[in-house]
Amino acid sequence: MSELGATPTTAQKAAAEAIGTFVLVLLGCGSIVYAREVGAISTTTTIALAFGLAMVVMVHAFGRVSGGHFNPATTLATALSGRLAWREVPAYVGAQLAGAVAGAAVLLGLAQGFAGFEAGSGLAQNSFGDQGSGYAAWAAFTLEMLLTAVVVGVVLAATDARQEHRALAPVVIGLSLAAGYFVALPATGASLNPARSIGPGLLSGTDAVLQLWLFVLAPLLGAAVAGLAYPMVFGHGAEPVAGSGVPRRAPRAVEPAPEAGQAGQAGQQAPIIQDGWQWDPVAHQWRPLDQAPPARRAGDDDGRTQIRP
Repeated sequence: MSELGATPTTAQKAAAEAIGTFVLVLLGCGSIVYAREVGAISTTTTIALAFGLAMVVMVHAFGRVSGGHFNPATTLATALSGRLAWREVPAYVGAQLAGAVAGAAVLLGLAQGFAGFEAGSGLAQNSFGDQGSGYAAWAAFTLEMLLTAVVVGVVLAATDARQEHRALAPVVIGLSLAAGYFVALPATGASLNPARSIGPGLLSGTDAVLQLWLFVLAPLLGAAVAGLAYPMVFGHGAEPVAGSGVPRRAPRAVEPAPEAGQAGQAGQQAPIIQDGWQWDPVAHQWRPLDQAPPARRAGDDDGRTQIRP
């Protein structure tokens, strides 16, 4: 790790995001898989708290390093709101996806301890329609989008530089995630996090993979809404990070107008060059590029005759 007080490197931030997402998937999804395989009663409250508590622990442990996102949707909202440079987003998202897949892979391996276990029977993958609870695709999309916007909005508020109780941010973030799971678990299995869906989904068979689009697009759209709306409504808690926010085209440079009495002086505008000739603004005539301007003599007609080849 870096020296005490030093700013974490991108590699350290990526490592923190990978570990945090790994633990979130392993513990959260594991609470579903193990309860089902042993025939225990797995309630919505139990599962939601498993995800929420895992988030509390990981944000508290690694928040100082990377901010404790563990979710591509949170990373997107953070960049849009001016708190994370876009150049760091690929490292964050790549680490989160790697951690989620690794967590699902370890869970799959551990679940082999149950006789007859098959990945297709469930790694806590998300679903909708006939593959899940029968919840319609449009309703599942809307639910995931709205709940992600709420949870990500809480993350932005809890970590705002103006927040007087930022030390409570891990608890607030974990509870908001658990609250979202209370609602979404019966309908879609609760995603609110593309990485949490992609990890188990990739290892749960073709049907799960074909439904991943909803659990990627809906959370990202909800996060984009929260990331844009928060600074617009509440302002920035601190100066936006360089290279963050909504990309804007740089304004076109406009050459200042010459001051009065200097309009005819050379050097007030870029030289005009064409076909090897340059316009002399003093003599008001064209001259070859390799020829110095002629000396002015008394009685000249001020050079107002323009000669152009």
